[in-house]
Amino acid sequence: MSAPTHYRWDAVATKEVTPGIVRQFVSGARVSVAKFSLARGTSVPSHAHENEQVSYVVRGALNFRFGDRDVLVRAGEVIVIPSQVPHGVEVVEDSDAIDVFNPIRQDWIDGTDTYFQKR
Repeated sequence: MSAPTHYRWDAVATKEVTPGIVRQFVSGARVSVAKFSLARGTSVPSHAHENEQVSYVVRGALNFRFGDRDVLVRAGEVIVIPSQVPHGVEVVEDSDAIDVFNPIRQDWIDGTDTYFQKR
């Protein structure tokens, strides 16, 4: 990428990754940014990835599950998840979140992110 690229979220493709969880994302050369809309009662199965993850809850509440503890992240709060740390998410309230990943989410670009099918 040699020049700035401008995006509007309303023009970025959406994907329902599982019923009640919708994802949009854009990637640069070294970072991916995702916007999630998550319905109360849905969940993200436990998984791990090489990407460091920074999650900002814009609206609602998400319970991040780690092997030895849970962390409830509410609107206006941020959680940083290091690379290769297994985690899952329970959606406590209808929520919107912005996630930032480094390096880019190549599995999303390739369509090889299968952790939602591991139920």
